[in-house]
Amino acid sequence: KHTMSLSAVHSSSSPTEDPVTPPPMTTPPRKASVRLQERRGSNLSLLLDVNTLGVETVCSVSTPKEVWLQLLHTSSRPLTHTLLQEAALDTNTLNVEYQKIPPNFVNAAELDVPGHTMKDRYKTILPNPESRVILRNPDDDPGPDRYINANYITGYKGAPRAYIATQGPMVHTVGDFWDMVWQERSSIIVMVTRLKENNEKCEVYWEEEKEEEGETSRHGRFNIRVKDSQEKDGFTVTDMEIELRSERRHVRHYWFTSWPDHHIPQCIAPYLKLVEEVETYSESLVPTSSQEVPASGPGPIIVHCSAGIGRTGCFIASSIGCQQLRETGQADVLETVCQLRLDRGGMIQTTEQYQFLYSTLAQYSSQLQQKQVLNTAELRLLPVAFGSEWTTGGTSRTSQEPQRSWCFAPI
Repeated sequence: KHTMSLSAVHSSSSPTEDPVTPPPMTTPPRKASVRLQERRGSNLSLLLDVNTLGVETVCSVSTPKEVWLQLLHTSSRPLTHTLLQEAALDTNTLNVEYQKIPPNFVNAAELDVPGHTMKDRYKTILPNPESRVILRNPDDDPGPDRYINANYITGYKGAPRAYIATQGPMVHTVGDFWDMVWQERSSIIVMVTRLKENNEKCEVYWEEEKEEEGETSRHGRFNIRVKDSQEKDGFTVTDMEIELRSERRHVRHYWFTSWPDHHIPQCIAPYLKLVEEVETYSESLVPTSSQEVPASGPGPIIVHCSAGIGRTGCFIASSIGCQQLRETGQADVLETVCQLRLDRGGMIQTTEQYQFLYSTLAQYSSQLQQKQVLNTAELRLLPVAFGSEWTTGGTSRTSQEPQRSWCFAPI
């Protein structure tokens, strides 16, 4: 290293320069004017609003929950008959569409109900607080309201509380289930699960066989009497009478048994028949103008599977979609599923179920179009029922061909 002492520096100075006296002050050369934009290294305009000086800027930051809710409120894809049938065949697009729908599951911290876990079949599937069903206590019981894992579901055209989606009753919640049926004045129960699946059991909350005259079974506060039962293609229809004290009400129970958990039925036709029968019976319960209107109309249609979100969601979405097609000639599956998830998180559990929903509505759309042709065309040879009969020159005969239906490979 080479160093130079301060004395060496002084000794190398010019002999005429005074080493003690500092050099005279000189004025530095004036720098050329440089604009602020050039000093910032940007040509973007810099605008200052004097009205906001000294005021902190407030930035709006959306949380993931808010983003999800916004998507659920705004997502839509209305499809005509033709577009719906094409969409049902495009499984890749349906998979992408389904994956983008926010699940809107409920965190346990959001559900401020002490002890609710004892009445939840699955600890991760909870009722959304805003729409959950709250069981009121009987008049003679001053205790607090009670909990049930169930949600009110918005129906077609935004009809409030058109359905109730709930989990399958457990041994210690059967009484709560019938309390809900009574409280909501429900006349229809749709069950889309078997009694036992993967070691999970849906408790029997009614007697499967018709009771003898005057014989009843006791469930919670209620006496339940089976009046009639009919076996149909893929499902069973049971008429029951529910009694509390001296008041009796009629309930119709639909039990669809050919739908495995987390999967889909092998054929659409029996399932679609169930959807249509439930709708037809529900419409028959609405009073006509000539009938006396009761204090409250028919209650919500109660739908349950095991968890109350997968098959339950499919059934409700199918029912709403069929109504859309009949009334408007279009179906909006995406919007319908989003609305269901606003009411109860996780409705429609798998992409397979989502595709099945599209296929169901596509087949129903095809049937509607065929009916329109039958009603308007003046042909000599016209089918009068899908795959069962046709008319030739005024003579009706029965076809030996099976009904045309969309079926899937066995699971």
